[in-house]
Parts: sequence; C-alpha cells; structure tokens
Amino acid sequence: MKSLYSVFAVSVLALSAFSQNRSVPVYKDASKPIEERVEDALSRMTVEEKVGLLHAQSKFCSRGVQRLGIPELWTTDGPHGIRPEVLWDEWEQAGWGNDSCVAFPALTCLAATWDPEMALLYGTSIGEEARYREKDVLLGPGVNIYRTPLNGRNFEYMGEDPYLAGKMVVPYIKGVQSNGVATCVKHYALNNHEVNRHTTNVAVDDRTLYEIYLPAFKAAVVDGGTWSIMGAYNLYKDQHACHNKYLLNDILKGEWGFDGAVISDWGGTHDTDEAIANGLDLEFGSWTNGLSNGRSNAYDNYYLADPYLARIKDGKVGTTELDDKARRVLRLIFRTAMSADKPFGSLCSDEHYDAARKIGDAGIVLLRNEGQLLPIPNQGKGRILVVGENAIKMMTVGGGSSSLKVQHEVLPYDGICEMAESMGWTVDYARGYVGDVTGAYNGVTTGQDLSESRSASELIDEAVEKAKKADYVIFVGGLNKSKRQDCEDSDRESLELPYGQNAVIEALAAANKNLIVVNVSGNAVAMPWVKKVPAIVQAWFLGSEAGNSIADVLFGKVNPSGKLPFTFPVRLDDVGAHATNSYLGIKRDKENVWDNTYGEGILVGYRWHDTKKIAPLFAFGHGLSYTTFDYGKLRADKQRMGDTDEITLTVPVTNSGKVAGAEIVQLYISDPKCSVMRPAKELKGFAKVFLQPGETREVSFTVNKDALCYFDADNHMWVAEPGKFVAVAASASDAPRSSVEFNFE
Repeated sequence: MKSLYSVFAVSVLALSAFSQNRSVPVYKDASKPIEERVEDALSRMTVEEKVGLLHAQSKFCSRGVQRLGIPELWTTDGPHGIRPEVLWDEWEQAGWGNDSCVAFPALTCLAATWDPEMALLYGTSIGEEARYREKDVLLGPGVNIYRTPLNGRNFEYMGEDPYLAGKMVVPYIKGVQSNGVATCVKHYALNNHEVNRHTTNVAVDDRTLYEIYLPAFKAAVVDGGTWSIMGAYNLYKDQHACHNKYLLNDILKGEWGFDGAVISDWGGTHDTDEAIANGLDLEFGSWTNGLSNGRSNAYDNYYLADPYLARIKDGKVGTTELDDKARRVLRLIFRTAMSADKPFGSLCSDEHYDAARKIGDAGIVLLRNEGQLLPIPNQGKGRILVVGENAIKMMTVGGGSSSLKVQHEVLPYDGICEMAESMGWTVDYARGYVGDVTGAYNGVTTGQDLSESRSASELIDEAVEKAKKADYVIFVGGLNKSKRQDCEDSDRESLELPYGQNAVIEALAAANKNLIVVNVSGNAVAMPWVKKVPAIVQAWFLGSEAGNSIADVLFGKVNPSGKLPFTFPVRLDDVGAHATNSYLGIKRDKENVWDNTYGEGILVGYRWHDTKKIAPLFAFGHGLSYTTFDYGKLRADKQRMGDTDEITLTVPVTNSGKVAGAEIVQLYISDPKCSVMRPAKELKGFAKVFLQPGETREVSFTVNKDALCYFDADNHMWVAEPGKFVAVAASASDAPRSSVEFNFE
C-alpha cells in the first residue's frame, strides 16, 4: 500500500496538470518506471543542467534542476548515526536545536553480532533517522578489510573477513534503502590505513584484490543493490580510486553491472579528464581554488563543473559520458528525493534506542572468563569498584566524520551503577589513568570536564587502595576516538594500550583477584597481563546505549553471544602486513606518492595466523558464553558434488550448560591439495542458533562451487579444482569442533 504522502503527492501533480490543461511530464509521474522517468528528464535538460548535476553546491548537497522541479540531493555522514547540520558552505555547526540523533554501535560491533537480522534492524533504524532529517544519501556503511590493527578507521568497518562483511552489509543496505534513503558503501577500494591516505598508491595482485578486498563491495552491489558507492582517497594503478578505470569502469560498472552513482569522497577528485573518462559521477569536497575564482569553496571550479563544460564546448570531449553520469544521478534522485513511496521516518524514538541497546548487547564479546567470574551475582551486598577514564568519557563525539551530536549517551559507569545498585551493590569509582580530557569535534562539545591534577602514581595508588576493599573491580579502558587512536585521518602508533593503562591493570590484578577488564575499542590491543586477569570483555564503541549494554552483559541480564570479527594478535609482528614490512609504503623519489605493496597477499587476518601456524591472542570468531555448547559430528548429505551441484552440511549443537544462550556456528572450507597456494581454511558459512539448557538443534549449511573457488588471475576467472575438500564446523577459527571430507568432481 502506498503511503499517504505518495497519494497526496500524486494527487497534487494530477490537480496541477488538470488546472494547466496539460499532462504530467513523465519524469514527475511517480507511477511510471524509474528508467522511463530518467530518460524523459534527461531529454529535457540542457548540457549546462546535466553538468550541474555532477558536483556539490554546498558541503553536503548537490544541485537538482530547478527549472524542471527536480530537487537537490542531500547527503549525510553515517554510518553510526546522522551527522549534525553544518553551515551551507562551512564545516562549522549550523546551531540547530533539533539535529541530535541516536548513536548506534560502531560497525565493528555490528559485525561482532554475526547476525544478519541485527544488520537489518540497524539499517532500518538508522534509515528512519536519515529519512526524518530529509537526507537522501547515507554516507556508509564501510566494508574495507581490517588489514592492520593500527588503522585508525577500522572501527567503522566490518572486520577482516570478506565473507562475513558481505553477509552483514547486504541487510544493512536493504534496511536503509527501504526508507527511500540510499546507502553509499565506502571506501571503494583498498583504503586500509589512514596515514598518507591521499597519496598512497596500493600495489596488489588481482587474486588478492578479487578474493579479499572486493567481495564485500560486490555483495553490496549485486546482492544488496546499493544505490551509490563512495570512492576511496588512495591511488591504485597510479590512478586515484575516485576516478579509476579498472575499479570503476571495468569492475564496478562492467563486471558487476552497477547502475547507481559513484560519489567521490570529500576531496577525493584530482583530475577533470580522468573524472570524465573513469567512472566518477558526483563530486564532493574538492579543494579547488576558491580565492581567485568562484565562490568561497569554488563549486563552479570543481573538476566536473566549469572545466568539464569548457571541454565540451571546445569540442575536446563529447557528451556520451555526460549523459551516463547525469542518468545515474537522476536515477539516484528518483529513488530517493523524488520517491513517492518514501516513509516519513522517525528520530530519537524509543524503538531506536531499544535497537541500539539490542545490537550492543549482541555484539559485546566475552573474551575470557576464568572460574566463571562473570556474570556478577544479581543479589549483592558488597562493593564494586569501577576504574578507568573510559567509564566516564563520552565516545560519540570524535573519531572523524562519524562523530555525532546525540540526544543522550549512557556512560559505562552510569549503566553499571544503575544496574548494580538495583541489585543491592554499592558502587565506587577511581580514575586510574588520564587519557584525553578534551571533548569536542567539529563544533560539537560533550560538556564534560575531565581535567585531572593528580599524578599517574597518585591515581594508581588510589585505585589500588579502593580495589583492596572491593568485592569486584571493573576496569573500563582501551582506546578512545582521539587522534592516533580510533580516528579518521590518523593511525595508531602501536598495538599497546595508551596512557599507561597496562600499569594500572597490573596493579589492580595484584590487589584484587576478581578483576574484570572491559576494553572499549574498535581495534585489537596488546594484553601482556592477559593471564593475570580472569575476565575480559570486548565492548566496542556502543553509542547512545553503551553503559546499558555493558551492564546487561556484566550482570547477566544478557548472555553474551558476540564473536570477534577480526583477530587479536599477541604482537604486531604476528600480523601479515607487519611481518612482511608492508603496512605502509615507500616514498617515491621527488614525488609525494607512497607505493604500498601488500606483501601478505591473500593471507589477511586468520588466514595468515592459520597458514603460518601463529597462535593468536584471541582468534577470529572467538567469543565465550555463560553457558557451554557441545558439537556433534558434522555430516554431508553426499560425498561428491559436481560443477552445478550443491552439498548440505549439517552439525548438531547442544546447549550443555545451565542457562539459555546463543552460539554462532562457523563453517570453514579447506582445499588441502591445490595447484596454487591457498589459506589453511576460509569462512564460507555461519549461523546463530539460540538454545535452551539441554536443547539440541541441527544447523545446516548449503555449499556450492563458489565456496570452493580461488581466483585465477591469469585467466581472470574463478576456479574450483577437482579433488578432496574438508569442511570444518568451528566455534572460532582456532577452535574446530567437527569436520567431514567431500569430493568435487
């Protein structure tokens, strides 16, 4: 059924046409197919109007066609919440009083749920917020692969495995776009660190490109149907990714048949001729000359603005590319701003806060729980000590373009206090360490005063003295969203925890045996104290409901079920990119370009650890529960499969503990004898199953030829070699539970 808005809009158009004694133009008739509307609008436009569609007119919007009543296109930063309004032509805040939002957990947390239903809930909820704010394009989600734990922007992405990221991005897209808001999946492609991000030229072989760095983007296009894609800042094959022939024309629009619009990252466009020829459709944020030419940010001087128009008028280029670009932008407008079926949306609703909390609950990962220290008993008469700056620091402000202005944010300390005190516990606090006491980004301030005059030793002494008197100690630390931590445009300086936190944790472990460490981060961190701490929780950046989600897990209101979407290494040299000395590139002589060859190739994340037999600190897919799960024998419905055949693999899983809980069953495939090097195993399926105590359910996976293939770069095709394959059911990449062999013929 069409919305009331839809009926009203069509009725107004019909009345207008009747009053003027003429028919409604096809492009305005919402009952007509979009392609017919696009072609009709295109036929009515001048060359100047077509060029005008292709570039920004403000920080976050591009032109429509005013003469024809085609509206402008409004974009907004995501992917964790709807960015507050800025001035038309500046980055400064517009000062609105109604542009606060719900902050949803970071995408690392969403990936840690391993639950496509959570991704759909996330996309639907954030899409409703974008729709209410009259945004047409949400700049996200991000699916760049976690190649190094130093990448400052990893918290915005979905982990190290292309299969997991691909399965999670599709429902997110469908949820957002059900609201008439386009996703703009980013950053396409090979944007895997932030240092020198504008000047890094990535060198990677085609096999690695197709097996590791492209599958999630392909899933977003082919399975998710995303309406737009954002180009990356870096170069590839000596062309910037925002106008890269191989990535955009050959693969995205050619092989995958993408019919949407390619949008530049802000400042990602560098050349008019390349932008014309190599697939860029819509240009934002270019740093052109705004001093001597054009308006303050020189929108008419953008590479796809007057310079493009001048080339057409001079006969240097034709209009074939122009029509294709304008057609794609019009298609995006008709799918969003001019859609008659878009709902009204909603902002800061109870349902959205519930969704944020539910996603956070499902994504928190219990890394270690020796002696079943957790959950904390719900009938307490003693003392709980909370230590650490991250327990009291707002995390929704900062981190780059995903920084938000929230209606409210429940801090970890507040969430713990509320739940603990309702159960009879007394809660105390000690600072423990001082990190970043600032609380502002791009004009949004937290209003917190975290200044501290005491020395590091005084803070540790206070925490230790209080810890000796407590029944439980909860240390809430990790990273924050400041520069050189989890933050856009900078990378971390090391794998270690900052601000002297290791010393605090060591001292607390010596003072109280009931120590719980809650690590708030979007990245793996080193844990030299790991064997001294009985309980460790990975909590992510959890958004508006952070404190409530953390309390839900610590006190057992929620049985944790999250699994790591990336590997925690013991040391940095255990990571493939660092072991091969290829984390960053080498600067070219006399050029501001850094050539970065991905030395580890396809062996990213657990593929490197498994194949090289390097034990991780915590493996990809690892995550504990307050109950236990037993796996039965994995079986195949047949022993042989052919080229167009499928095989069904089934494993029984039993909740052998005393409380209800969910297990994420992971399916890996190995090709033990192959003519090319292959990883020890690769994820090819996963399923989340909820079980009552004593309950058994059978979990099945259907596998076809695609799950057996590697990419043959020489022949540019996917190949599955005949022979024996091994399927492994596992609770983590380092925890196989059962396996079965089958043959591909």
